[in-house]
Amino acid sequence: MLKVDKLNQYYGESHTLWDLDLEVSRGECTCVMGRNGVGKTTLLKCVMGEVPVASGSILFAADVELTKRRVEDRSRLGIGYVPQGRQIFPLLTVEENLRTGLAARADGKRSIPERIYELFPVLKEMRHRRGGDLSGGQQQQLAIGRALVIEPRLLILDEPGEGIQPNIVTQIGEVIRKLIHEDGLTVLLVEQKLPFARKYADRFVIMDRGRQVAKGAIGELSDELIKQHLTV
Repeated sequence: MLKVDKLNQYYGESHTLWDLDLEVSRGECTCVMGRNGVGKTTLLKCVMGEVPVASGSILFAADVELTKRRVEDRSRLGIGYVPQGRQIFPLLTVEENLRTGLAARADGKRSIPERIYELFPVLKEMRHRRGGDLSGGQQQQLAIGRALVIEPRLLILDEPGEGIQPNIVTQIGEVIRKLIHEDGLTVLLVEQKLPFARKYADRFVIMDRGRQVAKGAIGELSDELIKQHLTV
């Protein structure tokens, strides 16, 4: 579904991503892991076109080269993105926040899919509440729901469990698995929480200093790899 090949990216004179390779298989959840500052969020921003790449390729759905596409075109191709920090509109209602995502639908549909409310019933209950009045966990559900209104083929999540209560983290993990099993969705996840990754991801990729240093099925994430690349 997504293949990153020899990707290089710079912030000014700082070389952030070094010949990075990544492959995300269709119908699976791939979790990108690594210590703070190794380039995980930068990788996601490169995929979404929020930062420019110096060289390399990003292929989506086997033959679509994303590096040549505008930011808005990537969403219309079927890529949903939930950035770190959620970035919802606090003064808009829940329903209005969800509707902002509809602009990226390729088919022009302007109604919120009922599937969003099935996955996150709290959003239906609170659809007339302002986004800023929701708890952190509810805001995260709203951010994911907004990404899902385009009915994407690939969903990208940047630390969805950061700073929210454990029961909501569990709900989000269960929604990820439901979307994979029932909707055939592919998920690219950045997550620091080991228990979450082990329970809900199919595969892992570990980054260090802008490079991929390990990958495999989630069951192959050994204590040795964790000690070498993930512990502080």
